[in-house]
Amino acid sequence: MLKAAIVLLLLATLISLFSGLFFLVKDQGRTSRVVNSLTVRATLAALTVALIAWGFYSGQLVSHVPW
Repeated sequence: MLKAAIVLLLLATLISLFSGLFFLVKDQGRTSRVVNSLTVRATLAALTVALIAWGFYSGQLVSHVPW
């Protein structure tokens, strides 16, 4: 469940990234939709990092690196 939520947040972040690019090209700086998209993207990224940190803290995510 946790991994699915992380993947969904990453997909939402990508969608917000490309919508911001679309607004940047289409609006040419006349509206604040690019700023709103950046705000959404930053919030989603912060939620993703917090969810990953919580997953490691709670033991639901583990690292299998050899070092």
